[in-house]
Amino acid sequence: MSSNPVADTVASLMPRAKEELTELVAFKSVADFDQFPKSESEGAARWVADALRTEGFQDVALLDTPDGTQSVYGYLPGPEGAKTVLLYAHYDVQPPLDEAGWTTPPFELTERDGRWYGRGTADCKGGVMMHLLALRALKANGGVPVHVKVITEGSEEQGTGGLERYAEEHPDLLAADAIVIGDAGNFRVGLPTVTSTLRGMTLVRVQVDTLEGNLHSGQFGGAAPDALAALIRVLDSLRAEDGSTTVDGLAAETRWAGVEYAEEQFRKDAKVLDGVELIGSGSVADRIWARPAVTVLGIDCPPVVGATPSVQASARALISLRVPPGVDAAEATKLLQAHLEARTPWGARVRTEQIGQGQAFRADTSSPAYSAMAGAMAAAYPGQEMQYAGQGGSIPLCNTLASLYPQAEILLIGLSEPEAQIHAVNESVSPQELERLSVAEALFLRNYAAS
Repeated sequence: MSSNPVADTVASLMPRAKEELTELVAFKSVADFDQFPKSESEGAARWVADALRTEGFQDVALLDTPDGTQSVYGYLPGPEGAKTVLLYAHYDVQPPLDEAGWTTPPFELTERDGRWYGRGTADCKGGVMMHLLALRALKANGGVPVHVKVITEGSEEQGTGGLERYAEEHPDLLAADAIVIGDAGNFRVGLPTVTSTLRGMTLVRVQVDTLEGNLHSGQFGGAAPDALAALIRVLDSLRAEDGSTTVDGLAAETRWAGVEYAEEQFRKDAKVLDGVELIGSGSVADRIWARPAVTVLGIDCPPVVGATPSVQASARALISLRVPPGVDAAEATKLLQAHLEARTPWGARVRTEQIGQGQAFRADTSSPAYSAMAGAMAAAYPGQEMQYAGQGGSIPLCNTLASLYPQAEILLIGLSEPEAQIHAVNESVSPQELERLSVAEALFLRNYAAS
């Protein structure tokens, strides 16, 4: 036995955790009901609700959020006068993408080379298991020393904002002294990390129209304005020669002050092909955590197979802009739309439409909760100290919670380290990370209760 009974308990619970995560991963809980049955998401929500009831949670409820999905809520009372901690995760997952690209089926948890593979194993059904393991370990070792609220979202990956709006309409429901968002990840396996900043995001659709209809490229090409060519010009204007994002009026020179990210390590993590350069300027950490980043997510134009010799009358694209902390996402949206409209060539007609938005987030790392987590992580990862990293992704709920509960301390931890390949094919989780982070969360709840 080790000198850490909580760690011993978590270790003994890992076989059960694997069985339960296998059950949860089997639900095809993608919150896009045009692609996946709503019953799969509802089944996952019921699974989470049943697990909370089994652990003694009260007031367990499936919350019907305004975007047509369900979030799962439960409350576990602690000692009288104790602090309240909210634990967050989400049970919805990204689509599996190319199922043929998976080595093993995406919705069957499969152990391979010491990792557990399956969609959602890390992002974020593994986060659900992390919370359950932490609470079980505390119950087996003297009890849970705080009041615990758990909220498990059903549409985080879709960015449709159902839980944010529900929380705004029921502001007392998720009130807490500290909030642990279990949807981030360690900088690398074995290096305990809290995510102290998140970039925000905006999604803008742009459409370019030049003709009443497509024209024969031999008869009219050369003088007839090509909408697809105009759109390509517009999209190219969003990047400098080195690949840096260039949106007119949007600052792009901020520096990152936390853990650094070596270029060679980033190339390996991102699986950049040999000989292909990284884009942008500044350090890698500057580029992915502290500066804006534009990505063209999709273009509507004729596919190569079946294409005809035509000048295109219309073309459209979906553009994502990641917004760094300190920049208002609504202002960034306006700048992006103005840029697209100003840079469209040849007098082509252009329409822009914002279809999604989330604000950036910056945590107060000087708060008592961070001291409690630092001690917990040092105990769970012997020989390591807690690191601060940013995350290029967005969790819009963080800002909703920060505005609803300005006194609450918000910490972001989780299982989505680089090897996890979240959102890609062959997503996986390290069971060692699940075990150690569950220990860290349990010890954090103890430390925080005593702080």
